Amino acid sequence: MFTGIVECMGRLISKTPNGDGFDFVIQSSLASELKIDQSLSHDGICLTVVQINEDKHTVQAIRETVAKTNIAQWEVGVEINLERCMPANGRFDGHIVQGHVDGTAEVVFVENEGGQLTIEFTHNPVAGVTVPKGSICVNGVSLTVVKSENNAFSVAIIPYTAQHTNLQKLKSGDLVNIEFDIIGKYLKKYLQG
Repeated sequence: MFTGIVECMGRLISKTPNGDGFDFVIQSSLASELKIDQSLSHDGICLTVVQINEDKHTVQAIRETVAKTNIAQWEVGVEINLERCMPANGRFDGHIVQGHVDGTAEVVFVENEGGQLTIEFTHNPVAGVTVPKGSICVNGVSLTVVKSENNAFSVAIIPYTAQHTNLQKLKSGDLVNIEFDIIGKYLKKYLQG
């Protein structure tokens, strides 16, 4: 389980096809602290560390992950938001994030006012629901929903978060990974009977 508080950004060093998925090698300041078989959030996607080599780690993405996320679009050099699982005695600084991406959302527009970003996204309404002032995880970042519609939502991002995540590089048409709030997902399922 994660909280959506990004620890650092990693850089994709290599991408190798592996059956219907890919092997990714990522360089980061976290690599020396990782362990084989550890879960690590990569832009909100929970992936297992399968190899560590100095300042790099390797993860694998299978067909299901490729189908539900934007991971197939990652190219060498891209920056990826990284977060380790929350320890049992840790603090919830964000919200409950499972690393189980519900789908992707498309950036409609980005407005930058003195470093504060306002970003609007559209998504498949079947994937989940948002509510104003509720939580949403975008590329592994815990954010608060500003405006909420059936197939769209917007977020406001403080300059610190923009500077320390890859959200600062988003532009219209980009796809991001989204994970809707777990409580909202269970309520939606319950109400649908």
